[in-house]
Amino acid sequence: MKSIIDISFKRIFPNDIPRACLPLVVANPKTKKSLNTYGIIDTGADECAFPPDIAKELRLKLKEGAPKVINTGNGRSMAYSHKVSIDIQGCRLNNVIIDFLPNLHIPLIGVKSFLSKFILIVDYPKKKFSLKAPKA
Repeated sequence: MKSIIDISFKRIFPNDIPRACLPLVVANPKTKKSLNTYGIIDTGADECAFPPDIAKELRLKLKEGAPKVINTGNGRSMAYSHKVSIDIQGCRLNNVIIDFLPNLHIPLIGVKSFLSKFILIVDYPKKKFSLKAPKA
């Protein structure tokens, strides 16, 4: 796995603060359908969580995913988990578990199935972050 170095923070919404956002290519491994998006790095999220419209764009049958009740900042919510592949600057991760959640408007990149594979370095003064591959 390769490192992804010095990614600049991005403003998701015009009046928002710049955030640690990762440019992603997310793909459905069965249909090969993919899309480009950004995901906010969220060290407080156990899993990656995406809006349900992304499942539709990837041609995933949302409710055929593994159902689970999760606790969010907005309370308890039903999620449907699917496995996708994620490509970041040529670094591909397969079988990444994504929880698709109603009322979520931007992808969140969580710990278990994604961030735990990297050493995350965030430089707030420079508004940059890096995902470094751990040494074997």
